[in-house]
Amino acid sequence: MTKNSWSYPRIIAHRCGGALAPENTLSGLRMAARLGFRAVEFDVMLSSDSVPMLIHDETVERTCNAEGAVADIPLAILRTLDAGYKHHRAFAGELLSTFEEALTVCQALGLAANVEIKPASGHEEATGRIAAQVAARFVAANQIEILLSSFSSAALSAARHAAPELPRAMLVEDIPDDWQVRLHDLSCCAVHCAAQHLRAGQLAVIRAEGIPLACYTVNSPERAAELFAGGVTAIFTDRLDVFAADGNPWR
Repeated sequence: MTKNSWSYPRIIAHRCGGALAPENTLSGLRMAARLGFRAVEFDVMLSSDSVPMLIHDETVERTCNAEGAVADIPLAILRTLDAGYKHHRAFAGELLSTFEEALTVCQALGLAANVEIKPASGHEEATGRIAAQVAARFVAANQIEILLSSFSSAALSAARHAAPELPRAMLVEDIPDDWQVRLHDLSCCAVHCAAQHLRAGQLAVIRAEGIPLACYTVNSPERAAELFAGGVTAIFTDRLDVFAADGNPWR
């Protein structure tokens, strides 16, 4: 496993600004920072000309004013798409962001970044390699903490070879029985899983080994309290408004 050099806060803003801003946008990053969050999570996928962009889906229609596969669209076209108006008219004109733009904003705002490598089908190795190379340049040149994660073992492996010094997390829905073998094989330092699939026995073993465990997507303070009491390191949330509220013990 790689050494864990990512400082997990208790609460991580999911897809930049959670439900308060268009997902995977610079507005979301600014919203998270304004509400006092110290870390954000967002997704990175390659354009047709291999530029890493912030977007979750393999196609653009759910969040943007266009149709088509991200992997088939060049940067010049992606940069013309409106990624904000479908969230709310107040965000109309919000453009898709490049990975480098997002990291520049994170650095300026003092946000640590959990970068989910989100490859389109068939682009796993290239996405992992390029995302890691960009991240490594920022870590070397700026004061910014970056953690790479992915559901794709191929992407994580490519990221490891491209930038072995960067910490990586194994991202899964349900923690597999062979999680220790997979964690070792991918040289990961942490596990991220769906909160609803986490089993108490797994949590006990993971925490006994001193491995950070983060759970997504937790929008209830009561559920968060249960997870923290059991030893979970951090949670990802869409409800930035709830977890930023005065009196919240994890603010």
